[in-house]
Amino acid sequence: MTRLNLFLLAVLIACALSVVTSQFNARKLYGELQKEDQTTKKLDVEWGQLQLEQSTWAMHSRIESEATAKLGMQLPAANRTQVILPHGQVVARPKLSPAD
Repeated sequence: MTRLNLFLLAVLIACALSVVTSQFNARKLYGELQKEDQTTKKLDVEWGQLQLEQSTWAMHSRIESEATAKLGMQLPAANRTQVILPHGQVVARPKLSPAD
């Protein structure tokens, strides 16, 4: 009977240690999960900011002002503009002066 009690005591201690180990691992993993959730939220905020920045940089008016200010580009004169349809038909031919 004493052997059986000692065996049951050993099984009880092993079960108790496994419960403690499992709880410790669960708490550790939960902490890591919370850190990853915070990282996800930060990345979501950064993604939104980057999308806003991209839309700002891609605005037609900004591109035009940058091209004018930094590159010295300007729109061509109306007489130098020509519209070409997909089949190669010319809608308007430019009237170029001899100086052009």
